[in-house]
Amino acid sequence: MSALRQKTPWQIALGELGALREQEPMSRHTTLAVGGPARWFFRPTDRQALLTAVSLCPPDLSILPLGRGSNMLIPDGGLDSLVVDLSDLNELTFDGYNVRAGAGVRMSRFARLCAEHGLSGCEFLATVPGSIGGGVMMNAGAFAQQLSDTLVTVEVLMRSGEVREMKAVELGMSYRHSQLPEQSIVLVAEFVLHPDHPDHVRERMRTMRRRRSATQPLTLPNCGSVFKNPPGDHAARLIEAAGLKGLAIGGARISEQHANFIVNEGEASSADIVALIGRIRREVKERFDIELEPEVRMLGEWL
Repeated sequence: MSALRQKTPWQIALGELGALREQEPMSRHTTLAVGGPARWFFRPTDRQALLTAVSLCPPDLSILPLGRGSNMLIPDGGLDSLVVDLSDLNELTFDGYNVRAGAGVRMSRFARLCAEHGLSGCEFLATVPGSIGGGVMMNAGAFAQQLSDTLVTVEVLMRSGEVREMKAVELGMSYRHSQLPEQSIVLVAEFVLHPDHPDHVRERMRTMRRRRSATQPLTLPNCGSVFKNPPGDHAARLIEAAGLKGLAIGGARISEQHANFIVNEGEASSADIVALIGRIRREVKERFDIELEPEVRMLGEWL
């Protein structure tokens, strides 16, 4: 039997600052339920633990912040990175019309508690999977609204260990995009909302949820919309018009309910999903001369 490999000082330190695991299957942490193992997977106990951990990590080790894993695709071969689970950064505070939310706050919870406080402007987040940190990074949106409509500032942890406060206008936010500094981690986001009766806010949220449930395949693992909508059109319409609705490769299928969703029917691999994405892009380009841009983030190395 070979001797146990000795832990390095930074591994020991991170183990004291939270839960550190090696070769953690990312299929357990993404809403598509696919993805190979992360070299390291770390869940800090709190904000200070995260700050300390980042300052201790080797500079050549890439860091990937993780919320719910709702908009990412991990290779079957995994990631040679430190994946940081931000679930415990879930503080949420209200001060008049201002709301501060930790990166790990679920967007659906954020919307629900805003409604309880009689604050309107983020009802659409009740229908968006994922957490606030990822929502800032992707400028999450639905129903012709987006997070940048109400975001005012963010606190960002730089790879150097510095915490920087940035105004929303500094982030270059556009449709499903923001220009956060490379290898940075959103810690806290602050929003300014406007008052409304809680019952009115809740009713708008219920209407949005009903529309989502009626049109999207929410009972199967998926990553939300796979492609961004091109200007003046909808990706789902183009995919359906190309005759691709229902097409399957391996265990992945283009949803019969919504053509801009790819679902995992149980045994899908990341390779199956990437193959479907490639097929969709080729067919839509050939038929309509439109380049569909993926909304899902493809992380790591792909052959």
